[in-house]
Amino acid sequence: MATFLYKLGRLAFRRRRFVALIWVALLAVAGVGMATASTATSSSFSIPGTEAQRAFDLLEQRNPGISADGATARVVFKAPEGEKVTAPANKGEITGIVKELRSGSDQIASVADPFQTRAVSQNGSTAYISVSYEVSSMELTKKTTDALKDAAEDAQNSGMKVEVGGDALQVMPQTGTAEVIGVAIAAVVLFITFGSLVAAGLSLLTAIVGVAIGVATITALANVLDLGSTTATLATMIGLAVGIDYALFIVSRYRAELAEGREGEEAAGRAVGTAGSAVVFAGLTVIIALVGLSVVNIPMLTKMGLAAAGTVAIAVLIALTLVPAALGFAGKRVMGRKARKAAEAENSPDAKPNMGTRWARFVLRKPVWVMLAGVLGLGVIAVPAASLEMGLPDDGAQPKSTTQRQAYDMLSDGFGPGFNGPLLVVVDTANSSDGKAAAARVSEEIESIGVSAVTPAAFNKAGDTATITVIPKDRPSSVETENVVHSIRDSGADITSDTGAEVLVTGATAMNIDFSQKMNDALLPYLALVVGLAFLLLMLVFRSILVPLKAALGFLLSVVAALGAVVAVFQWGWLGSLFGVEQTGPIMSLMPIFMVGVVFGLAMDYEVFLVTRMREAYVHGESPGQAIVTGFKHGARVVTAAAVIMMAVFAGFIGSAEQMVKMIGFSLAVAVLFDAFVVRMAIVPAVLALLGKRAWWLPRWLDRALPDVDVEGEKLRKRLTDEPRAEQGPGEGGDGQRELARV
Repeated sequence: MATFLYKLGRLAFRRRRFVALIWVALLAVAGVGMATASTATSSSFSIPGTEAQRAFDLLEQRNPGISADGATARVVFKAPEGEKVTAPANKGEITGIVKELRSGSDQIASVADPFQTRAVSQNGSTAYISVSYEVSSMELTKKTTDALKDAAEDAQNSGMKVEVGGDALQVMPQTGTAEVIGVAIAAVVLFITFGSLVAAGLSLLTAIVGVAIGVATITALANVLDLGSTTATLATMIGLAVGIDYALFIVSRYRAELAEGREGEEAAGRAVGTAGSAVVFAGLTVIIALVGLSVVNIPMLTKMGLAAAGTVAIAVLIALTLVPAALGFAGKRVMGRKARKAAEAENSPDAKPNMGTRWARFVLRKPVWVMLAGVLGLGVIAVPAASLEMGLPDDGAQPKSTTQRQAYDMLSDGFGPGFNGPLLVVVDTANSSDGKAAAARVSEEIESIGVSAVTPAAFNKAGDTATITVIPKDRPSSVETENVVHSIRDSGADITSDTGAEVLVTGATAMNIDFSQKMNDALLPYLALVVGLAFLLLMLVFRSILVPLKAALGFLLSVVAALGAVVAVFQWGWLGSLFGVEQTGPIMSLMPIFMVGVVFGLAMDYEVFLVTRMREAYVHGESPGQAIVTGFKHGARVVTAAAVIMMAVFAGFIGSAEQMVKMIGFSLAVAVLFDAFVVRMAIVPAVLALLGKRAWWLPRWLDRALPDVDVEGEKLRKRLTDEPRAEQGPGEGGDGQRELARV
């Protein structure tokens, strides 16, 4: 592989105008596709195999006009102190708002008058209008949401406090500012790392081109493939992360080759042949992690993973072709004056060892202490992970300043905490001899469980399906509400055996519970698949059993520690005020598996780049200890820069007002911190130092069975050494500067 990539790098450098033209053309095609495509709506969300989804499907089949998965809103009114909403003036105002809402949009399915549906609190201080829509929240038009907001503003003039809850006002988190901040910090870190504006700008530009092509393609195909408006967000985050990393690796190696006196084309070939091999396999691990999301069997998540994996593949191709082409345009300007002087000083015999070298030598002197400190430190941080509770955030997790959170609190005060998370019980009486009796028994069973309220069963026109609304006593994300859902389902099994009627529990709260359970059940299989495949891939790269095993175990340690930190901050509330956590609660169920996929890919990036350089030195004749020092001498600075960039990108999302975005940003930033600086930079060299030559051991039978991909470039090095001699003939010495001139 190294030889092939060497040729590819030289070709891209030599034919740089042609290569650049190809990528510009691809960018233009993707841009035209994005500009001409219709606006993406939300992806159809479903959770196959869950009871809540079966209930939704049954309702759509038996009563198509019910819009069970449509958006909802609650316009909540609270009378001024000493007044009631039933007072004539307040009642007239609320009735007028009902009429205004009914005529405000053609997407509305129904608007319930609170005085007809008894949606008034017992003390008369609070009432709410229930609004149902025919489409999901992401498909609501601006006209519809504006009509809802205008109605609420009009009601404010009456003196009542009016707030709007529900998912109708839900918007996709706006992450543009965070991305700009992340890119700005990345530019600063790249400049500090390279000491050259040209090198820093080149790395950023090529990464942005790759992300632009990937995101434009996703946007162009969003409606055709039902990708939805959320898919591009993940692709942008991952594509930007790996794009900068891969360009950083190639440019860094190119500069090292220039510093050793090689000409531009030769330096580009060697950079792509060596660092490019690491990029290919690092990219494959990221792609495995993202494609592996399909094991969760949630179509939306599968599509997001595949789209992001495609963006990563583009980033790899960019690094192997466009980066060396851009290096051809930049030439030796990627060094910068200070960088050239620093490189000359570093390569001189009496040069002082850099920070990476000094750290590696320290680890070699104290490997046991370094390893114990790293493992025990992460182990302590991981302790809270044992208390992990997963769920999906509701309006109660919104900032207190938002109208959704204030509406949530007003409903809790007026009607009880469980009112914000009603359960919808669906009774399929098609196979029951007495459907009404079966539905009545279901209501009795639910009341015996202990809930706040149970509405009478409402049948569809055919009389074969009944719906019952249940109001739990506790808030939607509580363990008690989850227990109520399980109790209803358990009692439903007995009812089915006695009456033939099937009982299903659905609604947003039940859907969230089923989603969390499905994500929890998929976590271990996903880990096994991703880590297993990556283990085989790394075994192929490093031709070792212990090095991939150490890499996988180190990753698991950093992920569990990151989960522990997330639980401590967002579930327990430790240091919550520092990170703007206003409401503690369960950890978002999507977060652990999402974090595993993203961080695994980035962790393996650092592992492959750092340890490949060690493997390269070891294969070229250095002792195991000296190979560790060599790997850190050339790779520590680059890996540190890459990790700092990623932490900055992810940490930018912590400032978001959205709890979900804040949690994802915090978890990814902390996970990269632990994995890059504790696992890869401390535990990995300590373990390798303790293992010595055994780290690179591979059974002979397995060595013969595995294909030799030559990631460390040994075959390439031999070829570069032998060919000039063959061309010059015996006794001609060879200066090595015309290496592979005919390639």
